[in-house]
Amino acid sequence: MLTAALLGVIQGLTEFLPVSSSAHLILARFFFGWEAPEFGLAFDVALHVGTLAAILVYFWPDVLAMLEALPSVFSPDAGLHGRLIRLIAIGTIPAIVAGLLFNDYIEAELRTPLIAAIALSVGAALMLLAERASRGTRDEAGLTLLDAALIGIAQACALIPGVSRSGSTIAVGMLLGVRRESAARFTFLLAIPAILAAAGKESIELRHLHPDGHLLTLFAVGAGVSALVGYLTIKYFLRYLARHRLDVFAYYRLVIAAVTFALLLK
Repeated sequence: MLTAALLGVIQGLTEFLPVSSSAHLILARFFFGWEAPEFGLAFDVALHVGTLAAILVYFWPDVLAMLEALPSVFSPDAGLHGRLIRLIAIGTIPAIVAGLLFNDYIEAELRTPLIAAIALSVGAALMLLAERASRGTRDEAGLTLLDAALIGIAQACALIPGVSRSGSTIAVGMLLGVRRESAARFTFLLAIPAILAAAGKESIELRHLHPDGHLLTLFAVGAGVSALVGYLTIKYFLRYLARHRLDVFAYYRLVIAAVTFALLLK
């Protein structure tokens, strides 16, 4: 139960902070030996459901407005939320294509501590570059379809453990001239279909699983904790980005990568 709660905390924090949730779940198991079968693919699905709930609750007014704008999504005067639907749809395509083509390879070959550490380092460099090169003046309303496609490619790259969906997409958004907190808002909205698709795909693979009461309790604890922590993380991270740079997260990534390299070389 404690391990389930701790993994829920890790997921809720790292899904939205630019430090990579997949890398942290891999490295937490590597550092602490959390390799019990209870915390395999099915448990990861529960954690993703929790973070999806966090996004939907926090952004519910935007989600509801987008649902109401669906009938006019292709109209020239669709409004902000109609445009957001189009931008999210375009931004989601690269992740879907990459997932269909490469997900099996990524799951089989790239979910390792070494790959996670390398990707953490590369992502940190990208974030530091974005902070120094960006002159963000636009918000998410000013994004173009090309901007959404480029941010979507960054999200697709985050299928590699350690890259970080929020880190890569916020950094690319900043390089495109979007303000830090606006890039984060679009990133979180863009994550809704991506997380939903990932959880749905994993659930299909587990359709023959019949968990007992103990497993269901662990899933509920993990999902509940990740939802609560995820909601609080979104709320305070967006406030943080309004006044602070990403540097602290980049340096943290470099420290975690260095510790991982050191342990692997022992």
